[in-house]
Amino acid sequence: MKQKKKVSSREVGLKIGWLCGEYFLKMEHLHYGYWPDDLDVDITHLRLAQEEYVKFLTSHIPEGVKTILDVGCGAGRVARKLISMGYQVECVSPSPYLTEQARQSVGDQCRIFNCKYQHMETDKRYDLIMFVESFQYISLLKALKQTARFLNPGGHMLICDVFKKDMKEEGKQKGGHLLSSFFTHVEACPFKLIEDIDITEQTAPTVDLLNDALVNVGKPVMDSINEFLADRYPTIHKLVTWKFRDDLDKIDKKYFGGKRAAEQFKQFKSYRLLLYRKDS
Repeated sequence: MKQKKKVSSREVGLKIGWLCGEYFLKMEHLHYGYWPDDLDVDITHLRLAQEEYVKFLTSHIPEGVKTILDVGCGAGRVARKLISMGYQVECVSPSPYLTEQARQSVGDQCRIFNCKYQHMETDKRYDLIMFVESFQYISLLKALKQTARFLNPGGHMLICDVFKKDMKEEGKQKGGHLLSSFFTHVEACPFKLIEDIDITEQTAPTVDLLNDALVNVGKPVMDSINEFLADRYPTIHKLVTWKFRDDLDKIDKKYFGGKRAAEQFKQFKSYRLLLYRKDS
């Protein structure tokens, strides 16, 4: 009998984030967004900040690009935008739920590889391979190797993602490759740097918005559910909270501790747009 595959916490988080964002805020994306100076930082404006992010991202696609591979395409909304701009797009999506959302977004207009990027196989080659907050989730060496393999000569790699700064301690927000390690490894690959733009200041406000939502909405909701279960099912509640006390404590500190702030994000993280060209 085939063992049922476990659902990862990341998959659950992506699904919850997408459903809440799409329903309550009319969001079309899962990325941080880009906050220009003339856009007030408010949770109701997050959708607009994400639209600004897509504008910023697509404005850095080099001339002459026709074919694009969108790695970690999320719900497929960036891919749909690229298709509307006349590009031939294919996608990679390891998330079963988001793959289904992407298929609804793009229909039969592009192929979606439902697998991890490091496991992708194709005979096609692309003019541009892009990573929109997906590069951090892929092994650094494998991501660079696959990208060099799948790019046409003279093709481009476009990364817009979070990286970790070289610090003795690590911030509360996890994730992201070490920036210095990335630069070291990419130098050994057949890529030439074309653009390196730091947009940490323009993305960091979203961290404060999400932190505020978790502390002022998420925690009270979780506390109310906890109180209800403790009242209705005291024996089971005590057993579960004892058995999973360490996990529950980690979740409480990580998401509801109020320490995932923009200033700390800027201290420990660097959000970059990086454009490289593959040598012919």
